[in-house]
Amino acid sequence: MSKWKKITSKIILALCLTTVSVYIFAPWEYALFYLKALPSSVQEQVNEATSQGIDGIIVYVDKPNEPAQSYVSGWHNRQEKIPAYENAFFKIASIAKLYEAAAIAKLVAAEQLSLDKTLAEYLPHLTKKIQNAEQITLRMMVEHRSGIPNFTDQEEFNWSSDSLDALELVLGKSADFAPGTDYAYSNTNYLLLQKIMTAKLGYNYTQYIKDEILSPLKLNHTFFSVHEVQTEDLMSGYYVGFDDDMKYLDQGYVSTAHDVGVFLRALNDGSLLSKEEREIYSSMYEFNHTGWVLGYSSIARYHEDIDTVVIQFTNTTGDDRVMLTSIVYERIMRILREQQNDLAVH
Repeated sequence: MSKWKKITSKIILALCLTTVSVYIFAPWEYALFYLKALPSSVQEQVNEATSQGIDGIIVYVDKPNEPAQSYVSGWHNRQEKIPAYENAFFKIASIAKLYEAAAIAKLVAAEQLSLDKTLAEYLPHLTKKIQNAEQITLRMMVEHRSGIPNFTDQEEFNWSSDSLDALELVLGKSADFAPGTDYAYSNTNYLLLQKIMTAKLGYNYTQYIKDEILSPLKLNHTFFSVHEVQTEDLMSGYYVGFDDDMKYLDQGYVSTAHDVGVFLRALNDGSLLSKEEREIYSSMYEFNHTGWVLGYSSIARYHEDIDTVVIQFTNTTGDDRVMLTSIVYERIMRILREQQNDLAVH
């Protein structure tokens, strides 16, 4: 499926777009949608998202002192005409980095890992295969300041394949910059962190995350592969212009919006991490994230000003849909803030 290689550069560019881009780069219909008067409810806004070209959407909202609410619209599986539903599994992509950074923080606090030790010390067999391995610290990898090339940026990388050896794509490649001198988001950093955790623990890092993060929070619907869930329970994923359903590609964690929301609340309110672990975590990584793999786009954020967690899953990518999903999310947040202001007034 070499056709997907042609869209890789467009994908990377799209992931970097911000709300400001709406005014300058957005298709005119998206700009009009952004400026359109807000509906009165989140459900109405979710319904509008599917009318704009998103096949299916799930939004989870956790407000303080209220039961969490879920909102859905569109298709769980458009070929089979199965409507979207709130407890569907979804590929959360890079949101998984929050779980792994939390695991690193716990291991550092337990003195099983050190942020100051180098890649070469933890994975000595890579010393001559990754430039600057003897200077790249664990902290630099967590913070995306290692200079290690991003495997998804490599010409050989294929978004539609789940059989590539991703690490092999960057071995022997020149560094993007000297360690610690710059920032560049690199999925390779977290692939290496997974290997470091596994090597240090003596068992797969995913078991540690299950034991230390998923089980304590009762996150029983979070898994590390599409092969761990029933295929029909996984929301379909689509790329504009193609009929392929991307659900069969194994591209990392799958979870429900509810489970991600519970995790994000715990990460931000301090209940997941001890005081020491939280200090370590906050010194090295962020508390919110987005995710993208072929057919799946996700946003997971805690909004301190209204003490609210909002998770958004959309199952259509390509043709500026990342920008559209950002607009939908921003409009949902405007609705939630208006609702909060109305409550405060009354």
